[in-house]
Amino acid sequence: MTQADRWMLPEGIAEILPADAKSIETLRRRLLDLYHSWGYELVIPPMVEFTDSLLIGMGRDIDLSTFKVTDQLSGRTLGIRADITPQAARIDAHSFPRAGANRLCYAGQVLHTRPRSVHGSRAPIQIGAELYGVDSLAADIEVISLMLETLQAAGIDRIHLDLGHVAIYRSLAEAAGLDAERREALFALLQSKAAADIHRWVADNVDDSRCAQWLRALPDLAGGSDCLARAQEVFANAPPALEAALADLQHCADALARRYPEVELFFDLSEVRGYDYETGLVFAAYTPGHGQALANGGRYNGIGSVFGRERPATGFSTDLVALNQLGKGFWQEGAAILAPESDDHTLWQAVEKLRREGEVVITALPDGAEGEVRARCDRELVQRGDDWLVQPRN
Repeated sequence: MTQADRWMLPEGIAEILPADAKSIETLRRRLLDLYHSWGYELVIPPMVEFTDSLLIGMGRDIDLSTFKVTDQLSGRTLGIRADITPQAARIDAHSFPRAGANRLCYAGQVLHTRPRSVHGSRAPIQIGAELYGVDSLAADIEVISLMLETLQAAGIDRIHLDLGHVAIYRSLAEAAGLDAERREALFALLQSKAAADIHRWVADNVDDSRCAQWLRALPDLAGGSDCLARAQEVFANAPPALEAALADLQHCADALARRYPEVELFFDLSEVRGYDYETGLVFAAYTPGHGQALANGGRYNGIGSVFGRERPATGFSTDLVALNQLGKGFWQEGAAILAPESDDHTLWQAVEKLRREGEVVITALPDGAEGEVRARCDRELVQRGDDWLVQPRN
């Protein structure tokens, strides 16, 4: 092993150095204070859990993204969390149960076996909020609003919000009588947005002409506000669950347009992200210049059932590091005060007073390696009689 091998980090794993670390921590505190002002309470789940609870109910993607190790004490398999959402669901169902609404928020590092995008991080800092116990559109609108407030608080000026509803695909697949294998095949095609392939597959696998027409129309039902009007025409006499989903999308879009007129709304009725565990509205936020979703979420009712307490749920999450990189940043390295190295107790008292007032005071240690420290200091403590005064450095 070479010396370089000893300091190299694994691909997709990065350390965060002082300037960025301070900015990220400042943003984290700002966002948690925001969530607190909305009534969301902070939880801090563990980094590892038994896979029996960590990987239940959230779909195959989370399983594939999770590092697994053997617990030397119990012999059972542990998972290093790849997503905090299932942990929050377990807390709501078991550790911190409440009747009615339970608003929880969190911020912590997660670990992925593979990056979710090219050159993406495998160790993002996930921050988000979950609302349990309320099965109404008002809860979804609250969570989406808080997600948009999160991006705005981070200094993201231009936001593009995508809205979809998994009940649209679910109801069409059920009406077409698709078994599990064919649903999975069509699901994969819809994820790829390959309209021609979807048309061929529908022709080969769906006998009902009306259902076939609806499924072929899905890839084209994406766009601005006119998308929902077109969908109403295309899905005339569709299953009631689909009509209800369209009504939910319209109601949600109207409410968000009133609250956030500056946010561009986009609808994708073939959106099937999270189809294996999400149950209602799904949403994602984008900003120009960043190809991946900056924040996303959705409704995932019933996940608590695996913990013995079925609960309606909706929530969102985002990557704190990405927010810090794309936002305006709220902390810049400030100048410091240089204090001489001395046993003088009055100097110690003066330094402590300045630190309590929020100043950065750095003591010049007698090791001959203080050049960089001195460069950070635009002022210094100078003794005048019995007092120590702050003066500009020459």
